[in-house]
Amino acid sequence: QVQLVESGGGLVQAGGSLRLSCVASRLTFSRYNMGWFRQVPGKEREFVAAINWSGESTYYADSVKGRFTISRANSKNTVYLQMNTLKPEDTAVYYCAADLRPSIPTVASTYDYWGQGTQVTVSS
Repeated sequence: QVQLVESGGGLVQAGGSLRLSCVASRLTFSRYNMGWFRQVPGKEREFVAAINWSGESTYYADSVKGRFTISRANSKNTVYLQMNTLKPEDTAVYYCAADLRPSIPTVASTYDYWGQGTQVTVSS
């Protein structure tokens, strides 16, 4: 079955950086639009960033625009999320997701596959 495996999370001080990776297997990665979402306990999953299948189009939540950068390497079946100038409010479990159809990239329900998530904790 399709697998999405996130890595790169951890504990970082405010103002620091982390780079998340998500490796996909058992799918034709270059056909899928990819997204990053995050979730804290008791809240809905929140859109963070998305990138289309070719990497030509990217989308960001207002809260991360200018600080986070999404990219992909289709040759490596991998999507990345570079997170800079991290804030305590960025603390969450971060999930990557894959979406085959053209759809609204900010909506979680449109995505076909999800990873298990990686914890990001930003201390003040």
